[in-house]
Amino acid sequence: MKRRIIATLLTLSMVAGTVVGCGGKSGSDSSGNGATGSGSGDITLNFAGWEASELETKAIKDGIAKFEEENPGIKIKYTATPYDDHVAKLSSAAAGGALPDVMFVPASSYRELVAKGTLLEITDKFDEDMPFDDFTQSAQDVMDIDGKMYGVTACTVSPVIYYNKDIFDDAGVEYPSMDYENAWTPEELMETAKKLTSDDVYGLYNLDDANSLNASILSNGGNRFSEDQTKSTVNDPKVKEVFETIKGFMDEGVMPDSSILDSTGMTATQLFQTGKVAMLMDGTWGMQQLATTDVNWGVAPLPNFGTPLTHGAAHLHGISSTCKYPEEAWTFLKFLSGYEYQGELCSQGLWLPNRHSMYTEEGLKEWYSEDVYPEGFSEMLGYFENAVVDPAAIEKTFQCTDIFNEEKDMYYKSGQDIDLTLENIDSRIDKAIEDALK
Repeated sequence: MKRRIIATLLTLSMVAGTVVGCGGKSGSDSSGNGATGSGSGDITLNFAGWEASELETKAIKDGIAKFEEENPGIKIKYTATPYDDHVAKLSSAAAGGALPDVMFVPASSYRELVAKGTLLEITDKFDEDMPFDDFTQSAQDVMDIDGKMYGVTACTVSPVIYYNKDIFDDAGVEYPSMDYENAWTPEELMETAKKLTSDDVYGLYNLDDANSLNASILSNGGNRFSEDQTKSTVNDPKVKEVFETIKGFMDEGVMPDSSILDSTGMTATQLFQTGKVAMLMDGTWGMQQLATTDVNWGVAPLPNFGTPLTHGAAHLHGISSTCKYPEEAWTFLKFLSGYEYQGELCSQGLWLPNRHSMYTEEGLKEWYSEDVYPEGFSEMLGYFENAVVDPAAIEKTFQCTDIFNEEKDMYYKSGQDIDLTLENIDSRIDKAIEDALK
């Protein structure tokens, strides 16, 4: 989940809540903080997260109810805050030793929290019921820090192209292929977007979002970071080419910049649902919501800048290093990573699996729903199973994503010079990483 990556995500619609701490005393705790016991012998684990939609929150709560039914004696208290509030509260709670027992850990914050010693190491918890090598490579790359694990990725989510079939039909334009090995080139995408653009409709939107931009950079042979993630490497001709190519879509008038959200009062998803844009680059989490609408939509792979690919990542579920009931917390974490919970959210279109076993013929029977996923979508499953890791999901500090977004928006929305933009990204991110590693 953005989910600065993942997660955004995606425009988030959040509910208010409070991230509560772990480590309260057994028995009654009037503060409400921490894993607590009760007179009946139950313990309560505090579980903190965020939500992408009301549909997601309902699915999470339904999963919690199922877990409690199967694990009498363990109660889960779930709270959700807006994404940015959650990230900020995790940071402050970590400094004060007051993290919740179990939590959504943004991938972009994961390494920083681990470095602070705030997450419980769970390397030895992976076993024959949940073997580490059953996880997709992108999931392994997110979880693995020097051979040790401190969280389990919730799923995988990836950027894709959503397209409005009715707009394509009205313009007499052929639908994109789901064969990701033959994905459109940027030139073919531009040609298609021009045919779809009219006085009332933009051909596409959101290709400049960091989620899609990261995939385009990787496709073109560039990267956001050095191999050890300690240096920003965007000041590179391959990255510059991607930035400038995407700017060309704006210059041609087939794609607006993100200021359209302010002028229309709509989210990116609403622009697509109301037919304001013919194609939207967004995360796979959007399928859950689209499946409940009457929009005639389809999904296609991202444009191929050189190597056909998408990236995959998601938030992790982690346990506080000060949790009073680590075994019970692991029982819950294992449930969150299994077929029963993850599979249910995959069946609703919110997530895609992060386990190879869930992509097998037998595994698909547990979650794949033809009522949710568009016709022919199964052809694309290898695209997600073999996705490369999102560089933003393994960054040393979440500030890297903040800086990247600030500077790339200065280029796309304010006309900042491209060379200055790339230089600023590298210098500012290098400083942020240096500070985080102190």
